[in-house]
Amino acid sequence: MGAGSGSGSAGPWAARIFRCYPVSLVVLAPYVLFILPIAVVYENPDLGFLMRLVGLALAGSLLVETAALPLRGSALGWARGVRAVNGHPRIYAVARCVAVVSIAADLTGAVVGRGTIFTQVSGGLPDSPLGSLTALVSGWSALAVALLIASTLGGRASTRRVGGWLFALALTQALLVVMTARAAPLLGFISFVAAAGAISGVIRARYLAVAAVVVALAWPTLFELRNDIRQSGGVSVSEQVTAEDRLRLDLQMSAVAHHRVPVDLPQPGPVDYLRYGLVPRVLDTDRPTISTGVVINQYLGSSATSAYSFLALGNVYFLDGPWAVIVYYGLWSALMVLLLRVGGAPGPMRLAALCFTLAGPLLWSSTYPDSMIAVIQHAVSAVPVFVLLRLTDRSSSGSEGKQHAGRRHQAGTAAIGHALPAGVAGSTRA
Repeated sequence: MGAGSGSGSAGPWAARIFRCYPVSLVVLAPYVLFILPIAVVYENPDLGFLMRLVGLALAGSLLVETAALPLRGSALGWARGVRAVNGHPRIYAVARCVAVVSIAADLTGAVVGRGTIFTQVSGGLPDSPLGSLTALVSGWSALAVALLIASTLGGRASTRRVGGWLFALALTQALLVVMTARAAPLLGFISFVAAAGAISGVIRARYLAVAAVVVALAWPTLFELRNDIRQSGGVSVSEQVTAEDRLRLDLQMSAVAHHRVPVDLPQPGPVDYLRYGLVPRVLDTDRPTISTGVVINQYLGSSATSAYSFLALGNVYFLDGPWAVIVYYGLWSALMVLLLRVGGAPGPMRLAALCFTLAGPLLWSSTYPDSMIAVIQHAVSAVPVFVLLRLTDRSSSGSEGKQHAGRRHQAGTAAIGHALPAGVAGSTRA
């Protein structure tokens, strides 16, 4: 991260390119940096299919983003704009509170069984009410990242301090690997933070490269740790699948090439989006879980105690066909254009929407269409935080206004005293 405050770190050319082509680069990055090179090294026979599938996604995103290029502003305009709209006096304090609540909720939820591999295998949900309560703020890790980025861009916190909080959030995800025996959320969180930091300009490219190397070096240890925890909990683990095999994401995704698409499988409908997105489970305890990964796994001939995904891009192709890939990434690109370049620089609320999108539908490892419901859930859970920001902003503005009025009154009284004749001024002071 940069050494200075927020506005100074938003100007590098890499960040400007990311803001012009955010979805295209977010889609392309994991494939260019990892998935496609692995397919080349291991001579995956479906390499051509993978490249065509990525091309479909880029066709949708590039078309929208290129058409929106006239809307881009200068680097100076971006720096001034984001500093002005993110200059809430208490945004950094609120960001820290959200981060603390997120960390506490994630750890508490894991203790009672939420999100663990053992709960997934059992096919149920945690019995403890804490599981439902902690789920209410399940999206606050992404919200915390958004508010921390806003704090930096608004000049309310240095990138060094924000980096410390981002590290704390990532460390929590690492602890959850031990508690849940699932490593995918950690990798997804790191990918999301990298994308959000690159687009906002808060995280420098060299730090992203260092993070990628650290994750690559740590993966074999994480994989073995995950397997040991699963075995100690009674979950069977294949001895034939190594850490290197688990990184063959090209095989996981290219498996979709051998199916006639779109495949007719049950998907959430509009009512499900509203029910699961707007109504917390604590108020609708009897509703069944939605897991497209389990549905796909059963279609492939496996049990309902495990899940399978062709990654986000592959799932869209598998469930809705090739044209849906173009439309899907084109629509999300249009949303990103609205968030980043229409109506001035993005403030905290738009940055939160940006982060929810990057952590959900646009995350390469997410499960479509479940991730779209998660975006709605996260947006609903963020409402109290933005109400708090609005209220504190008004109170701060009111107190600052009174202070300015008091200073103006004192200055005006002094000026009148100097302007009056000596005798009148003396009687006035008396």
